[in-house]
Amino acid sequence: MLRKPLVGIIADRRQLGNHAFHCVGEKYITAVSDGAGAYATILPALMDRVPIEDTLSHFDGLLFTGSPSMVGAEHYGGAVQPEGTWLDPYRDATALPLIRAAVDAGVPVFGICRGFQEMNVAFGGSLLQAIQTDPSKLDHREDDSEPLDVQYAPAHEVELVEGGLLRGIARTKRVLVNSLHQQGVDRLGKGLRVEARAPDGLIEAFRVADAKSFALAVQWHPEWRFAENSMSAALFAAFGDACRQRGNAVP
Repeated sequence: MLRKPLVGIIADRRQLGNHAFHCVGEKYITAVSDGAGAYATILPALMDRVPIEDTLSHFDGLLFTGSPSMVGAEHYGGAVQPEGTWLDPYRDATALPLIRAAVDAGVPVFGICRGFQEMNVAFGGSLLQAIQTDPSKLDHREDDSEPLDVQYAPAHEVELVEGGLLRGIARTKRVLVNSLHQQGVDRLGKGLRVEARAPDGLIEAFRVADAKSFALAVQWHPEWRFAENSMSAALFAAFGDACRQRGNAVP
C-alpha cells in the first residue's frame, strides 16, 4: 500500500496583538488534504534555525502559499518599497533558500501567488511591484470591499503554452482564472519556462525546466474552492501524485 505523503505548507509570520504567530490559511490546508490527498502540516518561518537538509528529509512535498505580504525588494534588486508595505522577512529568509534546495533534491514544489513570486526570485528573477501603474497591463488586484466569492471569481483568461505541463493537464488552450495580486514577474528566473500568460502578456505560470519532480508555480489561486474547478482539482491531484511518488521512493 502506498504511504500517504506529508506536505509542508510554508507559514507567514504575523504579529497578532503582542505575540508572533506562524499562520497558514485553511483553504491551503484543505486543498492539500483533500485535493492532493496528503497529510498537511505547517512549516514555520524559522529562517535558518532549522537546517534545510533536515526539513527536506521530513517532507514529501512543499507548498508555498499566497499571502498579503510582499517579497522584500532587496532579494531581487528592486526599488525600496513604499512605507507601509506588508513585508515578512522571516518568510523570505525561510522560503527563498528552501525552494532552490527542494527543487535540487527532487522534492515536489508548488508555488501559489506569493509562492509564485518567491520561486521566481529564488531562481534569480525580479518582480514588478505595482502592475496596476503600467498602462499596458491589466489591473490584477481584487476589490477587497467585495465578498470573497466576488474577489475570487474568474477575472480573466490565461493562455496555456503549447507543449507545457499545464496544457497537458487542462487539455485546452485557455482557462479562466481569478486574480488577486499587484506584484508579478518582471524578469523570469534562470531555468524557468513560461507555462501561461494573461491577455496583457504578464506571466501567470511557470515551471522549473530541469526539475527532477513537480516544480510549478501559478500566479492565481487554485486552492480557492478547488473541487469546484476542474483545472484546480487537476493541479492539486498532479501535485499529490508527485508527492506520493517521492514519499514511496524514499526509504
